[in-house]
Amino acid sequence: MRFQQLSELLSYVATCRVEMAKLYSRLQQEADSARVKMMLEYFQQHQMGVSEKLKNYTDTAPKNVLDTWYKDISFEDFIKRCRETVLTAKMSEEDVLDFHLNLDNRLIQLLQDTAEHSSSVGIAGTLNELVRVEKIQQQRLVHSCIRMDDL
Repeated sequence: MRFQQLSELLSYVATCRVEMAKLYSRLQQEADSARVKMMLEYFQQHQMGVSEKLKNYTDTAPKNVLDTWYKDISFEDFIKRCRETVLTAKMSEEDVLDFHLNLDNRLIQLLQDTAEHSSSVGIAGTLNELVRVEKIQQQRLVHSCIRMDDL
């Protein structure tokens, strides 16, 4: 997938988060373990929240930032990846967390790569701040999963 404007890229990332939530919902129905189901439910809610926050940002961001043009920003068909992913019913909590981090890191890397290709220092800073927030949320999610092990 190729992106020309920052607004397209951010909209796509928000859509990818929704697709991740749908994937987790589907995997939740296939999982055997109650703990895995609980993790997948948590991941699903988390992704919907991240998508909503990203949409809110794009609704309030300055138009000149969102209209920034890029050349050579391309990304895998992430939505297809989510729709075609199948995990075994016997997936462990660790399997689910590793799988989630793999997907999450792909989206974070897309934002980082876009920041590196930004011609404006201000826009690069904005994207790097978004990456920082995404990484903090990822850390919190991992910590929450670790605390779930203590239950």
